[in-house]
Amino acid sequence: MFFNGYPYHGGSFEQSYRCYPASFIEKPQIESGDKIIMPPSALDRLASLHIDYPMLFELRNDGANRVSHCGVLEFIAEEGMIYMPYWMMENMLLQEGDIVRVKSVSLPKGTYVKLQPHTQDFLDISNPKAILETTLRNYSCLTSGDSIMVAYNNKKYYIDIIETKPSHAISIIETDCEVDFAPPLDYKEPERPAVSAPGKALALDEEPPAEEPKFNPFTGVGRRLDGKPAQPAPSPASTSVSKDKQPALASSAGKSAAGSSSQSPNRQSQGKLVFGSNANRPTKEAPKEPVKEKKPEEPQKEEPKFQPFQGKKYSLRG
Repeated sequence: MFFNGYPYHGGSFEQSYRCYPASFIEKPQIESGDKIIMPPSALDRLASLHIDYPMLFELRNDGANRVSHCGVLEFIAEEGMIYMPYWMMENMLLQEGDIVRVKSVSLPKGTYVKLQPHTQDFLDISNPKAILETTLRNYSCLTSGDSIMVAYNNKKYYIDIIETKPSHAISIIETDCEVDFAPPLDYKEPERPAVSAPGKALALDEEPPAEEPKFNPFTGVGRRLDGKPAQPAPSPASTSVSKDKQPALASSAGKSAAGSSSQSPNRQSQGKLVFGSNANRPTKEAPKEPVKEKKPEEPQKEEPKFQPFQGKKYSLRG
């Protein structure tokens, strides 16, 4: 059967056209989406068929066995020709003027899609999710195995469609679709550090911890207000020696006390008044004891221990 001189299949739209990039018709806006421009005869044929809207089409390159899907933007192309985005021609391995077969189809609404950027530069965008949502508004359908182009900030980013659900081709018009990202193609995992040797080797490499210095109080330097040099502080050794000498000093002090108590009667006999003693009373005089000549004391080998309260006593009654 023929329609306007072109063969077509009854009940569905299927037609072969020669494809050309969008630059041939001066329609650069279609480069940012997946819609093509078809001739007016295709609109007449589609209007006479019971097809689902929005109109979706299957594109097939029989020479390279490539299949993709798209929508339609306008019906203003010359008869026997269609204009399509250049990135779509690259996906289908088409050259200018190659034959492509166009067939109307009905696709299910997508629920899940997995994307994979070609480079890590896409992830460096401040808000890649918002950019992707804005770009996908110009798309009507997605096909597994295709690579779409996202233009942003005068740069083109290519993204592969790895997986789509519930079918290999889905419609994304007025649907809530879950989007997942795979690592970029040029992504490299950071190198893991080498596995360390057993614990014994680590123990050999570790140095023993340094000993902390002990706290020594009062080790500063003193200065006098009058400008004179300060006397050096006694060392701990000298203090220990002085402590050892304290018992000896105490014993010598005891001896001197005992000697002074023994010499008190001699002092009284030399005409000195001592208040509170028996020598001051006129009635009774204490008998004078003969002074004994002191013999030179022999050197003692051991110093006597200090014994308190060993002096002589005097009674007020006489």
